[in-house]
Amino acid sequence: MRVNLTVNGRPQTADDVWEGESLLYVLRERLGLPGSKNACEQGECGSCTVRLDGVPVCACLVAAGQAHEREVLTVEGLADHARQRAADRTETRDTPEPGPGTPAPAPGTPAPGTDLAAARRWLASPADPANSELAPIQQAFLDAGAVQCGFCTPGLLVAADELLERTSEPSDADIREALAGNLCRCTGYEAIMDAVRLAAARASEGG
Repeated sequence: MRVNLTVNGRPQTADDVWEGESLLYVLRERLGLPGSKNACEQGECGSCTVRLDGVPVCACLVAAGQAHEREVLTVEGLADHARQRAADRTETRDTPEPGPGTPAPAPGTPAPGTDLAAARRWLASPADPANSELAPIQQAFLDAGAVQCGFCTPGLLVAADELLERTSEPSDADIREALAGNLCRCTGYEAIMDAVRLAAARASEGG
């Protein structure tokens, strides 16, 4: 079957999808987005966490057909998603409600979302603290030393970003609950907690 879905803000199509295929397989093998990791394939470790219509899910447990005509956000799209979120907040705060005379976007305005080709060649540059390619939560993970082997990191980033989107000042209990489905084998979690705290603090300071 053909599955049409929006991935990281842009329409994508996967052809010849068989009925037992997972969303994780489609993302990794058909669309070339390897950020979501394939580990337990039982929904226990959270390494494959993505957002489906805004809700964190284990992509290994979602049938590809369930994602038809729906929106998926992966770790490759976090930076663009964060920039769009910040722009939306600024626009909401600084502009009046659009009326009948609201002009259309100017010709040549870049398409929203993350281009597949760009996502496939994405590389972080942690040496540059002002790296515009990183979402705030990604930069916080680097600054707090919350990344070691990195295998669990994509799922943790997606889950943590969703938490910060809905809760601007999360408590430690909020952070633990949001990340409860994501297993880490290296850090002992305290550095991860520090990273989410750091991202929240920077957001509250307008950073």
